[in-house]
Amino acid sequence: MTDRKNFPPVEEQMPILLRGTVDVVTEDALRERLTEAREAGRPLTVKVGFDPTAPDIHLGHTVLLRKMRQFQDCGHRVIFLIGDFTGMIGDPTGRSKTRPPLTREQILENAETYKRQCFKILDPDVTEIRFNREWLGELGSDGFVRLASCYNVARMLERKDFKQRYEKGQPIGVHEFLYPLAQAYDSVHLAADVELGGTDQLFNLNVGRDIMPSYGLPPQLVLTTPLLEGLDGTEKMSKSLNNTIGIEEAPKDIYGKTMSISDDLMFRGYGDRVGSLCAHSGWHGFAA
Repeated sequence: MTDRKNFPPVEEQMPILLRGTVDVVTEDALRERLTEAREAGRPLTVKVGFDPTAPDIHLGHTVLLRKMRQFQDCGHRVIFLIGDFTGMIGDPTGRSKTRPPLTREQILENAETYKRQCFKILDPDVTEIRFNREWLGELGSDGFVRLASCYNVARMLERKDFKQRYEKGQPIGVHEFLYPLAQAYDSVHLAADVELGGTDQLFNLNVGRDIMPSYGLPPQLVLTTPLLEGLDGTEKMSKSLNNTIGIEEAPKDIYGKTMSISDDLMFRGYGDRVGSLCAHSGWHGFAA
């Protein structure tokens, strides 16, 4: 058990943890849980999932990584969850069509780079790296049936991308419904107090909140962070859109790509997002 003196006062933690967030479900509950954790001398368990669908972490990921580091600096337990199981389903978020699945070999190869690159921001001494195949692979057919029974199709179709595809008569694979359910079960297995994600993940994060009481757990709290636009200035930064700045690219390439971004977008993103990479890693690839 951690001594409460190692945790900053709750009123000092709150502005740090809320800074730069978009959705907070809910602020009062976060304050209450921080208070309970500090009084009990235990850290909150903070879970963040990353599907290794491409080999490099890019600057869009660092928005979440920075928030994870802030939780670490406040003394909390942060789990960097690699979705080696969910990555094979493919997150349908923001998709107008079914995402092609990756092979197990592709997932594991990409995961190795994630394990190394995340420590440009996260504290390697206290970060827990987990793989969700550990429990999802063992859930079995009975477990998945029980998991599916905790949610309903009407709620699933409230999700924007599913709703749009359904209304347009575009295919929705049944396995795509399993993705938010599997992500929710990650929270169950890890008994997460908090889950972080980008704003596009709000539906998935709330599925975790909805399902956890069915397993006798209090619903996790949800915090989202803004999406970082890619080099095109319109779509979110995404490897599949080829509009990213990888954090291990050559400094001259990072500098060149950054300078290609519009001034408004560069300065809006630098202080809150891109600058965090330099601040936590000591990396000066952006110096002119």
